[in-house]
Amino acid sequence: MNKNDAAQVFLRVILGLTFFVHGVSKFQGGIGNTAGFFNSLGIPGFMAYIVAGIELIGGLAVILGLGTKIVSVLFAIILLGAIVTAKLPAGFLGNGQTAGYELDLALLAMSVYLACASRTVFSVDHMFFNKKGV
Repeated sequence: MNKNDAAQVFLRVILGLTFFVHGVSKFQGGIGNTAGFFNSLGIPGFMAYIVAGIELIGGLAVILGLGTKIVSVLFAIILLGAIVTAKLPAGFLGNGQTAGYELDLALLAMSVYLACASRTVFSVDHMFFNKKGV
């Protein structure tokens, strides 16, 4: 394992943990409340269940390195949606009442990187699909 692999594993675990915790939070805080928030943004409420599921299950998968490329693309889509629908009006750093999109942008960059990067030695994907350059 080289420095790049170690850094990629670090990014993968932090991204997965961040999404996992956000998914848990949506369910613990009452997924119905999240669905109501989605409705207030003009997004169908049922999407809250899909987003929370992707965050929860996808977060665990990314931590393990299972389906990292696919899940990272899903994370990127979620983040783009969050930025455009909820965060953009508040600005980069927020408006004093709501958070800005700086964290979402950083997580988006991490997601795009992991969607494009090769598998690392320390991932479930590597154990199943041990092909060079993939």
